[in-house]
Amino acid sequence: MPADDAERKTDRGARDHGGARRDDGRNESPEQRADRQWGELVQEIRVAQTGVQILFGFLLTVAFTPVFRDLEQTDRTIYLITVILGSLATGALIGPVAFHRIVFRRRIKPEAVTWASRLTMAGIVLLLMTLCTALLLILRVATHDALVPWLVAGVLAWYLLCWFALPLWVRHRHTTQRD
Repeated sequence: MPADDAERKTDRGARDHGGARRDDGRNESPEQRADRQWGELVQEIRVAQTGVQILFGFLLTVAFTPVFRDLEQTDRTIYLITVILGSLATGALIGPVAFHRIVFRRRIKPEAVTWASRLTMAGIVLLLMTLCTALLLILRVATHDALVPWLVAGVLAWYLLCWFALPLWVRHRHTTQRD
């Protein structure tokens, strides 16, 4: 095998979208990398989509219960904010599916992966906000306790730790390049 062919074969997948050298150890082309990343992203979205759709469906039914009429205005406002956040989260987490359908067969999968990833992260942040406002509403209605905001803040801190701080810490500690 000529040296140029061997070098090209070795370098396949070792360059980023800008053409700079990258050694990620996978030896995959940009198209293969985009396919792999798309598959990984779809698996992640499936988990979040299911949760947000169940939560959103539940939230939609609350307004039709007899107890809803007896809620204080503050609780109704929290409910409306929660429903809107849930709707936005649902849209962002389903968005990559529509995005993929619209750009399908246009040979722009790396760009599709980037934008779908951004939509997914926005959906995760909106889901975080939906969960916290739903918890706030439920705890306010169930307990009328002054500790409710502190409990929600503690849960928010837990979500931030699990969903963002720990992964960012591991990413910083164990990697030096993006994939």
